[in-house]
This record gives sequence, C-alpha cells and structure tokens, in this order.
Amino acid sequence: QVQLVESGGGLVQPGGSLRLSCAASGFTFSNYGMRWYRQAPGKERELVASISGTGGIRNYANSVKGRFAISRDNAKSTMYLQMASLKPEDTAVYYCHAVVGTVYYWGKGTLVTVSS
Repeated sequence: QVQLVESGGGLVQPGGSLRLSCAASGFTFSNYGMRWYRQAPGKERELVASISGTGGIRNYANSVKGRFAISRDNAKSTMYLQMASLKPEDTAVYYCHAVVGTVYYWGKGTLVTVSS
C-alpha cells in the first residue's frame, strides 16, 4: 500500500537550515508529482512546494520562495525539502502529499520549530 513517511524535522534557530525527507513506497514514485504542505496551530494547511514527477517543474509558495528548495531522488523514492533562512513563522508540521490514482495520500507529518 501507499506510504509516505516524513523525517528531518526538529528545533532550529532563526536563520538556520533544515532538510526534510519524504520516503515513499507502494507506487511508481517517478510517475507522480509530489507536494509539501505545512500546518501551523490554528491555521489552515498551506501548500509549500510542489515538484513534477521528473523534477523538471518546481513551484513554491510566495512565503518560502527563494529560501526553500524542493527536490526528489526517484532512484530512492524520496522527496526532499531543503529549508534555509528559517523564520519563526515557518514553524509548522510539514506534510508530504501525493495523489495516486484518485486517492489523496498524506504522511503523518514532521514538526519543524524555529525558535531561539
């Protein structure tokens, strides 16, 4: 079955960097676009970045543009989010997302806390 497992979250100081990973299984990873979402307490879930199946098309929310970079390694069935120049407002649970067939899949999330 399809599984998405995020990792790499943690506590980081403002201005710091962190790399999140999403390990995927149960589907042909390279055939599907992938997305990172995040959700802070009391706020709606927000699309952070997306990447096409081959990695050729990348899009970012304006709030993270220039600071975050989405990538993928199809040989490892893994998607990444490299986060730099982190701000307290980046604090959220970050979720991996995919649509496989007609079904929406989510990981359980990894918490990123940006605080001094």
